[in-house]
Amino acid sequence: MTVEDDARRRRAWMSDPRRRGTDLVADNGAGAVGWVSVGPYRGAIPGARVGEVYALYVRPDLIGQGVGRALLDAAHISAKAQGFDSVALWVLGGNERARRFYERAGYVADGAEQSDTYDEVVLTELRYTRCV
Repeated sequence: MTVEDDARRRRAWMSDPRRRGTDLVADNGAGAVGWVSVGPYRGAIPGARVGEVYALYVRPDLIGQGVGRALLDAAHISAKAQGFDSVALWVLGGNERARRFYERAGYVADGAEQSDTYDEVVLTELRYTRCV
C-alpha cells in the first residue's frame, strides 16, 4: 500500500457517478483535519438496512482531541438520514486503539472477518456493528 495508490483509488471511487456515499470533513479553520465516509453497506447483513463507515481518518497530531468522535457522530446522523437502521465498519484486528475507539462509540465485533494480502502480508479485518 502506498499513499499514491490509495489516493488514486480514492479519487476514482469518489468520482464514480454511481457512488451513493456521503463524505464529511472536519475543518479547524486552517484546513481539513479529518474525514469520514459513510453509505450503503457493500455486502449483505440479513435483517436490517445497514450502512457502512467506509473510512475515518483524523490528522495524527489531533487524535484524542474529539475530532474522530465528532466525525463518527456526524456519520451516524447521515446514516440515519439515509434510512439505515444500523452501521457496520471494518477495522484491522491488530489496531487496538481503533478497536477501543469504536467500542466506546457503541460498536460490537460481530464475529465476521475478512483478510487481504498486501505485499505478501495478510491483514485481517474485523467487522463491528451498532444501531444508529
